[in-house]
Amino acid sequence: MNEILEWIRENLWAGWGILAAGLAAAELLTMDLTFLMLATGALAGGLTALVLPGVLWLQIVVAIVTAFLTLFLLRPTLLERVRRAPGYRSSLDTLIGSKGRATTAITPDSGEAKVEGQIWQARPFDAALSIEEGEEIEVFGLDGITLIVYPAHRQLNS
Repeated sequence: MNEILEWIRENLWAGWGILAAGLAAAELLTMDLTFLMLATGALAGGLTALVLPGVLWLQIVVAIVTAFLTLFLLRPTLLERVRRAPGYRSSLDTLIGSKGRATTAITPDSGEAKVEGQIWQARPFDAALSIEEGEEIEVFGLDGITLIVYPAHRQLNS
């Protein structure tokens, strides 16, 4: 048992590496760069463990500081670059063109629609238009998080 504990103390870098790999793998599920920044902190802790294997407190401090700096300084910059890339569409932008159903009457003042299994605030694209509850709608655009919709099977006046 003492041999195992001794090996773990001497090879703490391996634990840091496993943690970094696990966090990087978790990033594949979220794709928002948070887990990747935490993995960077774990990797920095592992590199510190390679250089200074007996100084656990320093490894932890380096991991936390690196994760903090990358999370709050690097991540916002990277996200902004990704969002400005040609062809980028946010998850909200992918709603444009989707079909749904009005769950309440949709008027210029209020209304709700169910699109892709979620209830959204909605308003018609034309202020003179009213959409009845239960009517099928299609998403024309977005105004913040309010869907701009029109009736999917009704002829629109120009």
